[in-house]
Amino acid sequence: MLTFDYQRAGSVADAIGRVTAEGARFYAGGTNLLDLMKSGVESPAVLVDVRGLGLNEIEESAAGGIVIGAGATNSAVANHALVRTRYPVLSQAILSGATTQIRNMATVGGNLMQRTRCPYFMNPATGPCNKRVPGSGCAARDGSHREHAVFGTGLPCIAVHPSDMAVALAALDAVVHVTGPDGARTIAIRDFYVLPAAHPDRDTCVRPDELIVAVELPPSPFGPRSWYLKVRDRHSYAFALVSVAAAVQLNDGVIRSAAVALGGVAATPWRAPAAEAALTGQAPDRQAFLAAADAVVAGASPLQHNSFKVDLAKNSVVRALSEAAARRA
Repeated sequence: MLTFDYQRAGSVADAIGRVTAEGARFYAGGTNLLDLMKSGVESPAVLVDVRGLGLNEIEESAAGGIVIGAGATNSAVANHALVRTRYPVLSQAILSGATTQIRNMATVGGNLMQRTRCPYFMNPATGPCNKRVPGSGCAARDGSHREHAVFGTGLPCIAVHPSDMAVALAALDAVVHVTGPDGARTIAIRDFYVLPAAHPDRDTCVRPDELIVAVELPPSPFGPRSWYLKVRDRHSYAFALVSVAAAVQLNDGVIRSAAVALGGVAATPWRAPAAEAALTGQAPDRQAFLAAADAVVAGASPLQHNSFKVDLAKNSVVRALSEAAARRA
């Protein structure tokens, strides 16, 4: 690891001011950034510690949702009473990720900003990577890509986004609050992540000098009728081959609204509006769930080594929806 300077910010404004310097990065739990620094993928000259800025509160919003400070740890969010009762799919998603020790360190803001675990990205010695060096090529395309994307495979990068939490937030229509030198702005989670098109090195629309300060969840119509399913090679500390955040709103035995988002299948959390539309107005039965699953994978374009993900995604959607619909209101 190259040498770097460590600075502790005294306020949000102070942190932003320090990061405007060339080569500076925000630092909180460091569970992903430090790994990337050790492997040589990232080499910031300065780390600006934002852990002491009081951004760890989890509170009810005036609208009846909740506001989660970006500095709150994953463990604190997953175990918070408001999250567990009103947004159980978020708690389930967080608890399915990493180990307890990592969840105790990792923060909400860092989780949103974490980078892909594609081995070609994580290890510069393995070959070219458009996400590390745009225009250099994608070693995964002709190499091992069993764990890679089945949506957006015609893009310069076929790596998948690793966050479980982000998949649940996508289903819940979260809003991300950021602030920077030009002031504060809010970003809908559907716009927060960007596909690896002209700039495959960019994962989000957040500028380098902008700090995530909070994530806001609107009131949810789903309540306990939601479920997070994560399918992986092993139960402990493994990233998803396919994951599904599913939620349904039932009224008089009919699905009035639904939310379906997938992880492990694309460069971003993959929301499935066609599946949600197919579910609306239907009885919550296997036939409806199978139709939704077909709608989810209609645009899939798998690669040589990961075509199994298409059937896996379909089966996972059916199971997640079945579990969500069976929850008691």
